[in-house]
Amino acid sequence: MDALNQTRVTQFVFLGLTDNWVLEILFFMAFSAMYVLTLWGNILIMVTIVFTPRLSTPMYFFLSNLSFIDICHSSVTVPKMLEGLLFDRKTISFDNCIAQLFFLHLFACAEIFLLTVMAYDRYVAICAPLHYPNVMNMRVCVQLVFVLWLAGTVHSLVQTFLTIRLPYCGPNVIDSYFCDVPPVIKLACTDTCLTGMLIVSNSGTISLPFLALVASYTIILVSLRKQSAEGCRKALSTCLAHFVVVALFFGPCIFIYTQPDTSFSSDKLVSVFYTVVTPLLNPFIYTLRNEEVKSAMKHLRQRQVFS
Repeated sequence: MDALNQTRVTQFVFLGLTDNWVLEILFFMAFSAMYVLTLWGNILIMVTIVFTPRLSTPMYFFLSNLSFIDICHSSVTVPKMLEGLLFDRKTISFDNCIAQLFFLHLFACAEIFLLTVMAYDRYVAICAPLHYPNVMNMRVCVQLVFVLWLAGTVHSLVQTFLTIRLPYCGPNVIDSYFCDVPPVIKLACTDTCLTGMLIVSNSGTISLPFLALVASYTIILVSLRKQSAEGCRKALSTCLAHFVVVALFFGPCIFIYTQPDTSFSSDKLVSVFYTVVTPLLNPFIYTLRNEEVKSAMKHLRQRQVFS
């Protein structure tokens, strides 16, 4: 409580991606287009799954949730980044900064657990197909989604609490384009070594789902030797798309959040990748390689659902 009472900083200033106005204009146009495509692509997937009865399966239920999370995850940081690219003064209030890092970790953690659940879904479908209808019924799917949101909320609350308990009474310049835990705690006017270790430890627990993912895909690859050529091809196609998404998301997260002391300037490119690029790529990765989704979109277009 004393630490909270000592808080004097009322706003933070972002350094942004660059101070070159030409690059800022180019970045604004590029990232605006990418954000619009992210919203359009993920909404398209959600609408397609909702309005197509034959896509009412666990895999597509989880895929629609992934699209929803991607929209939320991207919307936490991109609009503020676009605003910063247009105006010289790149500021955010203390309360909005804390809210931004809370929701950033909430949606990121939820996506991590969702990708793990999707890997488990594929594991059951490929390795135990006869038990799949009972193991992965819709009731279980809803419960799993509830648990992943609960886990994301708990993780985000811990990260947020460890951040706001520190006193901020001096520097307020963040070398980034959004509020995140590592650059914010750097500005605290007290020793943050212990807090940094606790934050890294809390983030490190999120690596457990990554181990579960690796285990699931290892078992799947081993079991594919018993599948027919056609079954093996379909399973590999589905798993490959999912594995690419996992790599695109986990790679940057591991790079950023498992380093207690890092150069935030060098992290900007990685941050852009997982807050802007990855949510854009997910719809294309899943739809361009998925004949069922493409067929459903074509059918809905003929029914003028998208017109």
